[in-house]
Parts: sequence; structure tokens; C-alpha cells
Amino acid sequence: MDLPVNHFKQAIYDGRQQLGLWSSLASNITTEVLAGAGFDWLLLDAEHAPNDVRAVIGQLQAVMEYPYTQPIVRIPFNDKIEIKRYLDIGVQSFLVPMVETAEEAAAAVAATRFPPDGIRGFAGVSRSSRFGRIPGYHKKAHEQICILVQVESMRGIENIEKIAKVPGIDGVFIGPGDLSADMGHLGDQGQKDVVDLILASMKRIIAAGNRPGILTGDETLARRYMAAGCVFTAVGLDTAVLARGAEALAKKYREPA
Repeated sequence: MDLPVNHFKQAIYDGRQQLGLWSSLASNITTEVLAGAGFDWLLLDAEHAPNDVRAVIGQLQAVMEYPYTQPIVRIPFNDKIEIKRYLDIGVQSFLVPMVETAEEAAAAVAATRFPPDGIRGFAGVSRSSRFGRIPGYHKKAHEQICILVQVESMRGIENIEKIAKVPGIDGVFIGPGDLSADMGHLGDQGQKDVVDLILASMKRIIAAGNRPGILTGDETLARRYMAAGCVFTAVGLDTAVLARGAEALAKKYREPA
């Protein structure tokens, strides 16, 4: 049995746009539905959604039928124990929230590497190695692990080049929600100052030799960010798709024909 290939990681290094969708309903059924919808990646949210390690296992299994849809897990916080637990259940791609310094970024990378390159704890027959069925797993696992760090504060923006240059950081995701709040524009991610800063930050990430990403449900902004070099772009949330779609359906039948 071979180590699963991380097609998402390959694609962003090749500069190929990867379209994503936020998945926060914490359901293996909805995740399976979304995995076949045509997105390149799904963000399984364990920070702002009621997900945990056990729930995520079922969602990873649900996505397995769609090998070109990469599940990315946003862990609750940048913690080596949290990262280890998700690694052991087979997570290959991570979004690490609220990274503000190069040291914090380096700590996230170290948590995904076995010694001597990091501090990941050894487990012999975990799901990540397909229960010991992948030969040489512990020596090559890092090759398919993708670490994305989320920069979502002014302090993080100030350090963005240093963060982007940390070895093992595969992408830098700008979190527009918390960033706009930190700028004094809570709830207004489309405010001109916020958009201008995001665009400038993307240029800095690219200049530092890394790959920028973002989430926005605004089509105009999404296309603008993609044109600026954003290479992994989440364009919606499952909760919003369900809520707005359900509202539109109800409204259609409530109003006179």
C-alpha cells in the first residue's frame, strides 16, 4: 500500500488554482455530498464548528471516494498535541489558526515531523499509516503533509515575510474576518482598507516565495484575489449555501406566482 498523494499540495506548488469550500456542519453525510460537488478541497473546521477528532475520522472516510478532493482540517489552535492526534487519524493537510510569528509557524511544522526533524510522537499502527500497511511511512510521511498557516491579525501581517519563509510552510492563508476586526472594521471584510491590505499582503507572500490563500463568499472579491495570485481560494461555506438556498426556496413559494 502506498502513501496517499496530496494532490492539493502538488497543485499549489505548481501554481494551479484550487477552489475550496468551508465544511462546518460536522457531518460525514454532508461532507460526502460536498466532496462530490467539484471542489478541489474542503475545509473541515474544528475551530469554529462542533468538530472533534472522532467526528473528523468519519468525514475523512467520507471523502476517500473522491481522491482529488483534499480534506484540510483547521485545528482549534496551534498545539503539538492537537496536531499529533489529527495526524494519527490520517489528516495530511492542516490549516493552523492565528499564527503571528515565524516561531509559531516553525512550531506547527515541527509538530508534523518525526525526529530528528521535528517532535511528532511515534505511533506504529495508526490510521495515518493505514494501520501499519504503508511501508516506510514514518520516513516519508512529511512528503505529503501540507501545512497552511492562518494569518489573521495585524501582528501576523507585520511578520508575514518571516512566516512565509519558514521551511515547511506550504501556504499562508489570510483570515479576513479576524483581520478586519483587528483593523477596526468588524463584520466588514469588503471595506477598502481591508481589501487593500489583503492584496498587498498577498503580494508580499508571493515575493517571499510562498503561496497565498483566502476565504470569501463575495464573487467579485474572490476573482480579484485570484487575479492577484491567490492560489487556494475558498468561495463559500456549507452553512451559508444551505441557509440561503433554503431561504430562497421558501421565498419562491411564499410569494405569489
